[in-house]
Amino acid sequence: MNRILIAEDERGIASFLEKGLRAEGFTTLVVEDGPSAASAARDRDFDLVILDLGLPYLDGHEVLAEIRGRGERMPVIILTARKGVGDTVTGLEGGADDYVTKPFRFLELMARIRARMRDQGTSEVTVLEVGDVTLDLRTRKATTGGKEVELSAREFTLVETLMRHPGQVLSRQQLLSHVWGYDFDTGSNIVDVYIGYLRKKLGKDLIETVRGMGYRLIH
Repeated sequence: MNRILIAEDERGIASFLEKGLRAEGFTTLVVEDGPSAASAARDRDFDLVILDLGLPYLDGHEVLAEIRGRGERMPVIILTARKGVGDTVTGLEGGADDYVTKPFRFLELMARIRARMRDQGTSEVTVLEVGDVTLDLRTRKATTGGKEVELSAREFTLVETLMRHPGQVLSRQQLLSHVWGYDFDTGSNIVDVYIGYLRKKLGKDLIETVRGMGYRLIH
């Protein structure tokens, strides 16, 4: 099981990341300041680090410099609200493998994490199949019953999320967070609308509504 270190001092975002990554099968550790991040990266065996730049006591650039200065080569993805070119260049030249700005969508972050894992030689599923529905994650093509179906980017991401958890009930909040981002309006009915789109395109019996809880992909 892959282990990910989350260095993030905003507790809401840290909790969102931890829940999402654990749902995807990762083991996580959350730290809230720079010295703890540098120490954890040194003392524990992690496969990847998600690193905020605005950490207290020791900022993300300094943590990254310490990690790389010790010769540690685990992938580091910077996740920050800083959008300046200077910060991006400094982070990448300092040894970061990727740079993601807030606000972000969880599925985009997961795609970047998986790409870094592949770079490290970790195998990753590229085709998902549940019943008659197949998703090719590399070509972004969907088929049902052998026939290609046109899906929007958001529809593809939503059904991908459900297909990665077949038989598991995912709440509207989980789907909002995974597909639309952690800061999306929780009172929105956008999930229900897109579930309707998917039922029309992929089959009305593919996705079950679990009253009061959320949605489940039938497998």
